[in-house]
Amino acid sequence: MEDTHAATAASGTPEARVESAERPVTKVLKVVAAVDASEESLQALSWALDNIVRCHPDAALVVVHAQHAADHFVYPVAAHGIGGITYAAPSAVESMRKAQEENSRRIVARALEICKERQVGATAAIVEGDAKEAICQAVERMQAGLLVLGSRGLGRIKRAFLGSVSDYLSHHACCPVLVVKPTKAQAK
Repeated sequence: MEDTHAATAASGTPEARVESAERPVTKVLKVVAAVDASEESLQALSWALDNIVRCHPDAALVVVHAQHAADHFVYPVAAHGIGGITYAAPSAVESMRKAQEENSRRIVARALEICKERQVGATAAIVEGDAKEAICQAVERMQAGLLVLGSRGLGRIKRAFLGSVSDYLSHHACCPVLVVKPTKAQAK
């Protein structure tokens, strides 16, 4: 005869019954799309919308833009006997900061407009610092499942001198990185 309140083990102590509903655990894919003022980054965003987000309608999309810190823009001051001193007037730094913030807002607004045209909801974040490191840190902080970014298609020599954000992130980001290269038609 079965006890409806609790099963009793051979030792006489009640056993807990575990009933599971066997619900599959679904993890929402968080896609981070890094954008800047280049057409390549916006083409990468469009590619992600058409090929990733469309296939994963529950995916969370975050558009990230990195802007350089305004206090990095300084100019050298030369005086007799004094070398290596740099200075930026507070008003000049503030003007640069405001111009950068406005530029960043325009870039993010353009990216969000592309999302809206495709009827995809997205959030945006503007991070400050060197693009390579700032995006890498943002992706980790956001616990992204995928980072999507464009490539300018720099040659080997230019990439060695200028550095490549996509190359750096493909080696250092904490999640998979998808680099969308421009098509031959777009590269011309």
